[in-house]
Parts: sequence; C-alpha cells; structure tokens
Amino acid sequence: MRTLKTFFIRTYGCQMNELDTEIMVGQLENRGLTRIDDENTADLLIFNTCSIRDLAERKVMGKLGQLGRSKTKRAIIGVTGCMAMAKKESLFRKLPHIDFILGTNNLTDLNQVLDEVLDSGKQTLRTDDQFEENLNYLVAKRDDPVKAYVSIIRGCDKYCTYCVVPYTRGQEVSRPPESIEEECRILVQKGYKEITLLGQNVNSYGKDRPEWNCLFHDLLYRLDKIPGLERVRFMTSHPTDITLDLMHAIRDLPSLCEFVHFPIQAGSDRILKKMHRIYTKEQYLEKVALLRSIVPDVCLGTDIIVGFPTETEEEFQETYDIFKQIRYSVAFLFTYSPRKGTPAFRWKDDIPLAVKEERLQRLLNLHQEICSEERQLMLGKEIEVLVESLNKEQQLKARTRCWKNVIFEGKKELIGTIQTVKLHSYSHQTLIGSLEPKNTVLTPNQSLSLTGCCG
Repeated sequence: MRTLKTFFIRTYGCQMNELDTEIMVGQLENRGLTRIDDENTADLLIFNTCSIRDLAERKVMGKLGQLGRSKTKRAIIGVTGCMAMAKKESLFRKLPHIDFILGTNNLTDLNQVLDEVLDSGKQTLRTDDQFEENLNYLVAKRDDPVKAYVSIIRGCDKYCTYCVVPYTRGQEVSRPPESIEEECRILVQKGYKEITLLGQNVNSYGKDRPEWNCLFHDLLYRLDKIPGLERVRFMTSHPTDITLDLMHAIRDLPSLCEFVHFPIQAGSDRILKKMHRIYTKEQYLEKVALLRSIVPDVCLGTDIIVGFPTETEEEFQETYDIFKQIRYSVAFLFTYSPRKGTPAFRWKDDIPLAVKEERLQRLLNLHQEICSEERQLMLGKEIEVLVESLNKEQQLKARTRCWKNVIFEGKKELIGTIQTVKLHSYSHQTLIGSLEPKNTVLTPNQSLSLTGCCG
C-alpha cells in the first residue's frame, strides 16, 4: 500500500474553514504526516473550499484543473469544504483526477477516507447532510500563538435566498457548553489571550438544545469567568437573534470586545424581504439604536450585497444612506453573484455587472471616507491593544478591541500581552502609535486591565 509522508493544504473562504483546516492539520500530523509549503512535492494535496462567492469557486476549479494537466509527481488530491458539499459527485465528473471529496460534516472521517483511497485506489466520497457533534476540537494545530478560533455552532436555519450555507453546512447544531469551556480553558493554559467564537449564526447558540438551558449570552458569561482569558469575540451574527441579553453581556463582561458584526445586507425593505432576511429596515435600526444606548462605544460591522436581482437605483440609495447613517467600522461588501441551489438562482440576474460594480465602488468610497474620519478622531488617544506579532519591518503588530490594526516600536517579548499605545498617525488602514512609558512590560501570563475607548 502506498504511504503518505507529507501534505499540503490550502484554505479558501471564511474563519470556519480556517478552523476546519487547523483540525485536519492536527489529524494528519497525528497520523505521522509532515506539513510542507510546496504543493509540487507533497504526497497529499487538500483544498478546503468555499462556495459563498462565484469567484471563490472559480479560483478552486481553475487550480484543480491545472493540477489535472500537470505532468509532475502524482499526489493524492482531496477536496473538502463547502464546494465539496455543493457539487459532490459532479466534481469527479469534471475533475476525474481528484481522489476524494470530504464534506463539511465529515471531518472526523478524514483518516478513514485516506485509508480507503490508499487501499482501493478508488475515488471516495463522504458528504453527510447533517453534522454530528463528535469532532475532537483539541486536535487542532494552530499556527497563531496568541489568538484562536473556537467553534460553538455549525449550520444555519435562516435560509436567506442568496446563500448556500444551509445546503453546504446543514441545519444548526450547537456544541455542548462544557466542551467549549474546556477547550477555552486549555487554550488559555497554553498562553492564548483572545478567542473568537465561530458559527454561521452564533446568536442561535443553544436554541436547538433547550434542555441545556444555555443560550449564547449564558455561554459568554461562563467563558468570561475563565482566568487569563483577556478577549472574547464572536462572529457571525444574524440581526434577528441579537438579543437584549446579549447587549447587556457586551456591556458587562470585561473579556467581551465591544464589536458586533451586525450584517444588514440591504437597506430596502422590498429587497430584504426578497432576500428572506426576516427583519425590516426599521426593526434593524431600532435594534442598532438600542445596542448603542446600552454600549455607547460599540463598533459595528456589516455585510452588504449590491445588485441583488431587481434592485433599483433608489433601493441601492437606501442601502447607501443606512451605511452613512450607521457608519460601520468594518464592512464586507460584495456584488451579487447567483449560487446554484439557492432560491435566488431561479431569478434572472438582471442587474448589469457594470452597474453592480459602480454601486459597489460608491459604497467602498463611503466606507473609506468613514474609516479615515474614525482614524483621524483617534489620533492622540491612548488605547488598549493586544500585541499579536512582528511585521516585516520588525515593528509590533497589534489590534484594538474593535478590530483596528496598530503598529508601534517595541520588543518582541511584548507579543501576547495587553499594552497601552498612544496613537499619533496612520498609514492607509493601519494606526501608528508609540508605547507609553508608563506601561509595564507584561509576560504572556500576566494581564493589565484597562478601561476607556474600545478602539
């Protein structure tokens, strides 16, 4: 039987895919394989894919097609992730040189699938529609020593008409709170300072398991009690499920960062209904106003799709006006692209690409203007940052509680500590500051509690 010694893995898409890759890397290293960066010499190639955007799919298909035409050493090739779920057997027909397809709900089957491929030499497919909470998350091999992703819920039950996630990730399945808490405690013991809780809709956590009596805000209160856990973030959210209890948790829990991903997607009630977003513009704005009244310094992020089928110029202007009104600090902005298998795929994609791109550019310009004004207002302020790494110029790279990048001069021993930096300038989207003399140099096992502007 052929033996595997090395593997190469490439990740496309979201943070959940990045975490899934970390879990697969851990499984493969436990199997005795070594990860390498050269796909041309690896015995095993894995492409962990994304189906959310047409561009992501085209990149993967182009790469896989190129491998099929290559005359170099023949490696075992596997496709995992959302594209594996969306296309399933059709990938074998289009790309016959692929050896296995592993769905998002079958990560635990990776070693078994590899054994089947090696034993039989035949193509193998595992794409279960429903996720069973049986993953060993502790096996994940993380490259970042300061920040870690932790999965708390998989799947989505919202069925937005443009989105493939309910079909590629399945229905919502929450992870037991004891398991999440155990993983977070172990990560803190290893020196991790920041944890980002992941899910297609984290706000739905626990709703599928009422017997646990632990909803999302309850989980946050549990995690906040872990000694040494400096920061907790979460993404992504659905506005409908952002509750008053969650808002109070953001206000009251020292570890919980004052940043909420609050995706509106569109500013027109008609388009929101066509998207099946299950809220109106008025309901969304009311919830934003309530959050800001409870957490005045909160920063908001959003997702927006422009050029959704039948969107008029006036309806796009509603989106533009809401963006200008709310002043999002973080924004993921996209032109609409049809995704096969979604309800919207049946509708005519009737907005010309040039119109979509022009609308997108207007939003991008607005966002750049807002961010520039934000950065200008922050100059001269002292702000809390978590030091994450060194950049190419050997400056310290850090991040504020509200996701803003900061660089400053300092010793590498500060990596993994909370520091106070005084901001004096910025370059593009990065704030530049200096370490305040009053700072105490902290080891990664110490912490400094600060209050004030969340940045």
